[in-house]
Amino acid sequence: MVDMDGQMAQWWGTVFLLAVFVAGALQGWLAWRQVRHVRAHRDRVPAAFAETIPLNAHQKAADYAVAKVRLSTVEDAVGLCVLLAWTVWGGLAVLHTALLQWLGAGMVQQLALLGAFALVQGVIDLPLSWYRAFVLEERFGFNRQTLGLWWIDLGKSFVIGMVVGLPIAAAVLWIMGNVEAWWWWAWGLWAGLNLLLLVVYPIWIAPWFHKFRPLEDVALRERVSALLERCGFAVQGVYVVDASRRSAHANAYFTGLGRSKRVVFFDTLLAQLRPEEIEAVLAHELGHFRRFHIHQRLVLLLGLGLAGFVLLGWASQQAWFFAGMGIVVEAGSHPALSLLSLLLLSPLLSLLLSPALASLSRRHEFEADAFAARHVRAQDLCSALLCLYRDNASTLTPDPWYAAFHATHPGACERLERLGCQTRQTP
Repeated sequence: MVDMDGQMAQWWGTVFLLAVFVAGALQGWLAWRQVRHVRAHRDRVPAAFAETIPLNAHQKAADYAVAKVRLSTVEDAVGLCVLLAWTVWGGLAVLHTALLQWLGAGMVQQLALLGAFALVQGVIDLPLSWYRAFVLEERFGFNRQTLGLWWIDLGKSFVIGMVVGLPIAAAVLWIMGNVEAWWWWAWGLWAGLNLLLLVVYPIWIAPWFHKFRPLEDVALRERVSALLERCGFAVQGVYVVDASRRSAHANAYFTGLGRSKRVVFFDTLLAQLRPEEIEAVLAHELGHFRRFHIHQRLVLLLGLGLAGFVLLGWASQQAWFFAGMGIVVEAGSHPALSLLSLLLLSPLLSLLLSPALASLSRRHEFEADAFAARHVRAQDLCSALLCLYRDNASTLTPDPWYAAFHATHPGACERLERLGCQTRQTP
């Protein structure tokens, strides 16, 4: 049996390393294709947009796309190196042993392990997060937050993570160590928390980070109310968020569940679009609800979560599973290590699922566009999209393979063609 476990550990270790290598190579290849494709089309606006997107805006979007991909490549490489450092290079085993010697076995040590892991990951992520905000976004004119506000947001996130995360982690760890078929109960707790957060986030958590005020423009509010009434959609309120304190990017979204549903407009969006275009963007977001995209994504999230807990339940009983990743622990003896092991594998699993998930998201965007076109003028949605493509510096020429893995929204040409819009008309 020992020999069999050793062989399985060796086999799994080989598969794990091969998966890391393949993931790194795939991410690098996709990034290379995106950079090459975008740069090849940088100096000429696609014919369909020649009269609506200036060349300098197109070039800015191309440069922005290339810069983001290059940074993502660095982030991916760092992520894979950190994954190896935690696993086959022994980082997680060292941290576990040190905390075990200091605190002894038990719930406190397991929570300390989760907390220490999260803290180390956060520190590793800080430099690239800072670079994204204060170098990349700053260079292209999108960053508006101060360094002080950035640190305040990090501090608030840490406090919320401690207040919400620690009790939930303790409950999950207790269930894992004391309940038969624990994955069902742990998943139920996790699912319930996600549903609860959909209700409480817009009311209690989001205001910690942003200021929300009711939409004050009377004419626009009446237009929005009329659209909501035509679509038979009730919300708790229509709000404007001070997104311009942090970024020049524009957006709008629905948030909440049940009676807590609310419409939120970025103040940057209101500054960039005409009232009829804002109405069209809202109609698109309504389409996501009316076509049950939010419900589908929620069911998908919960289903993937259940699959993850079932996988965790099986893997936690296999000593070779941990040994193959460089973690020496008796099977089933340490729930926190089991959780962290699956968490470390999640980027590889996400990459495997990304084409299917991205394809589903793009299909939902088409369906939401079609819904909007039935309730507002399609040309208004087209002009809004063109404005957002231009002002958010979204590239018009993504690489098809890169888009297949990463693009959650369809390409501009295909999207506007589906809407039947004349893109040569100035928005």
